[in-house]
Amino acid sequence: MLSDLTEIEQEVNSFSVTNASELESFRIMFISRNGRITKLFDELKNISKEEKPAVGKKLNDIKKLAEGKYNSLKEKLADSSAVKETMDLTLPPAEFSVGREHLISQTLQQMVKIFREIGFKVTDGPELEEEFYNFDALNTPYYHPSRDMQDTYYIQNNVDKDKKYVLRTHTSPVQIRTMLNNKPPLRIISPGKVFRNETVTYKNYFMFHQLEGLYVDKNVSMRDLKGVLSYFFKKFYGENTKIRFIPSFFPFTEPSGQVDITCFICSGKGCKTCKETGWLEVGGCGMVDPNVFKAVDIDPEEFTGFAFGMGLERITMMKYGIKDIRILYQNDIRFLDQF
Repeated sequence: MLSDLTEIEQEVNSFSVTNASELESFRIMFISRNGRITKLFDELKNISKEEKPAVGKKLNDIKKLAEGKYNSLKEKLADSSAVKETMDLTLPPAEFSVGREHLISQTLQQMVKIFREIGFKVTDGPELEEEFYNFDALNTPYYHPSRDMQDTYYIQNNVDKDKKYVLRTHTSPVQIRTMLNNKPPLRIISPGKVFRNETVTYKNYFMFHQLEGLYVDKNVSMRDLKGVLSYFFKKFYGENTKIRFIPSFFPFTEPSGQVDITCFICSGKGCKTCKETGWLEVGGCGMVDPNVFKAVDIDPEEFTGFAFGMGLERITMMKYGIKDIRILYQNDIRFLDQF
């Protein structure tokens, strides 16, 4: 038995390993469950009591030798196969995807630039708004349907029970805050996010962007309003764009109007996009209601003004022929890369 162990010891020492495949062969041959060393442990029961101590010690030594060699070779092969970082200065630099402005941001910048050309100043206000600024000061009575919870997001207020807060439903509260803190003449635009409790569809979203405008001075008229909007839409959509006003109603303007422009797809001839009318709705407008002026302590006998509002998503979708508002917020790189 001892002579057999000596022979196995020599084989363990002389076994050559240069790759992972040979290392695995070494493991299977000597230290696996069916390996030669493991089988010799099973034969210890057949050894006489006199030889068993010497044979057992020798067998344990050989097992440690084989296991030690296996672990050492395994570590050595792992180190040699590790990829070492190198730098080839002749290779071209790696290309990285450069971020770009979202299509809504691009549209907003274009719109702001045009209005600034004719003297409008950009103003901003909180998205979490007091009910007074969002409704009361804008001549919207408590019974108006737009104030219902199915249309407006109300926010619980545990600090001041006398005040109600909403996620603003339009950017008109910015106009109220501006008029309260500044005296006419005023010429401002107020872009920003607004929120409506609406079901998400291809044309509606619970959050979207508006750009609203306000001009207050002496002797401001509807003619001024039409001139400003005509200038904007011709700059934004092209010089051939025509504009028309259709009577409408808003609590904070009187008279009020819906603004349409000629369909830029069919040039006013009629198509599916404009429902064969040749016109596309782009926003609302009107002369500031005297009750709004009274709420902000401006004399409606001395000053007049106009206001207008338009949705950035709608303006964007019309300009680029986008049919589903949801794609603007899905972060699909295949869509965003087009712009």
